Parts: sequence; structure tokens; C-alpha cells
Amino acid sequence: MTDATLRPLADTSTGWSARKVVRALGLREAGGAGPTRPRVVAAMIASADGRSAVEGRSVGLGHPADRALLRELRTAVDAILVGAGTLRAERYANLLDPDQRADRIANGLEPEPVVATVSRRLDLPTDIPLLAEPTARVQVYTETEGEVPTRGAWVSAHRFEPGGLTMGAILEHLRRERGARAVLCEGGPTLLRELVTARCVDDMLLTLAPLLVAGDAATVLRGPEIVPPASLSLRDLHRADDHVVLHYTL
Repeated sequence: MTDATLRPLADTSTGWSARKVVRALGLREAGGAGPTRPRVVAAMIASADGRSAVEGRSVGLGHPADRALLRELRTAVDAILVGAGTLRAERYANLLDPDQRADRIANGLEPEPVVATVSRRLDLPTDIPLLAEPTARVQVYTETEGEVPTRGAWVSAHRFEPGGLTMGAILEHLRRERGARAVLCEGGPTLLRELVTARCVDDMLLTLAPLLVAGDAATVLRGPEIVPPASLSLRDLHRADDHVVLHYTL
């Protein structure tokens, strides 16, 4: 690489706006990625050496601007897709603030996005705070018969035949049955790898945290090697202090 190929990184630490970043994505105007699935945006955070968690949770990597971006993305999408392990580890609750719910309603959306999760063995833990929120809507995808736990939230299960639970089938169901035009994938690493392998990710917002973590924490994607690797095109980048958000398209 020569100096001529390097592009300076503008200091946007004082003018960074999560709302501007999300509006530039055009999620509310999105017609979907195709006739059978919604547009999918993945939002992940990683340390400079590629780890996706500190002491088992991603919160140790975050920055206020990164958290604002995540909540602004939630404000704009119809559904959130997240693995059951991430729901458990991150203790999902209180997805949006009252003003963000009001913004969704003003734009013709439901007060909160559907939270779609994958639990093939239907071992969703009952102590996740989200399941006790009466305004929450949780869509569970599984291949197992049984009761779906809830403590006040609206919870529905869609059961696939063994081997039928695929990312494409999940997205098709979200589009057809839940009217989803835009979906936010919040991980975890195993779920995201399945989406990427199925070529079902359209945009990826990857936040790099200025930390070196090492250890055995998962990377942004976890699982067998993707062959051939998925190619990324850098569309934009944003800086918040020493955190950098990279916007890729796939």
C-alpha cells in the first residue's frame, strides 16, 4: 500500500449523529432485499484484536455513540434478529426509550420491533427481562415441540421440520407473516455467520473498540470457515472518540 491509497480519517467525535447514520441507510423507505426476504443490517462490535465480548458481554466494548446507534437502528427496523445465547448473555430488556417508541408510531410502525430469536431445542431461558415486558413481541423459531416461556410479553413460536430451520426460511416468515421490510441482526457470532453464509446480509455496521482483549472470547463470526469468504465493500466510516464505525455492504 502506498501513501496515495490512504484516506485521512475525519474527526467526527463532536458531530457524530446516530440518527444521521441510520437515516442515510434509508431503512424506513426500504422495499426489502427481494420478494421473499427483508433487507438485513447487521450491527456488531469488536475489540481491535477481533473479540466480540469482555467477560462474556459486549457492553464492555461499547461507547455511548455505539449504543445510540444500536437503539436508533432499533427505532427504524421492523424486527430484530438475535440468537438465544445473546438474549441470555446480554439480558435483553427495555429495547427503546419512550421518545423512540413515539417516533416509530409517528412513522407508521409498531411501538417496538418484533424480537425474533432462534432456539432449535426450545431452551429459551425464562428469566430474560424482555419476556416480562407487556409491550414486547417475541417470535421464536424452533424445530422442537413444547411450550414457549413468557412472563407477560407476547410470544409466538414457529416450528420448522427438523433441518428446515434456515436463515432464508426465517427471513421469509418475517417478511410474509410479520410484514418485516427491514431487519436488524444483533448477533451473536454463530447466528451472524449463518446469515452471511446464506448471503442474507445486505449491510454491516462494525464498531471497532480501542481495546486489546485476547482470551477465548468469540470473534464477530464463529463457526466453520466461509468458502469462499464473503466480500465487503466499504461504504462509509464514522469516528466517535477512539471508536470507529465501519459501514460495509455485502
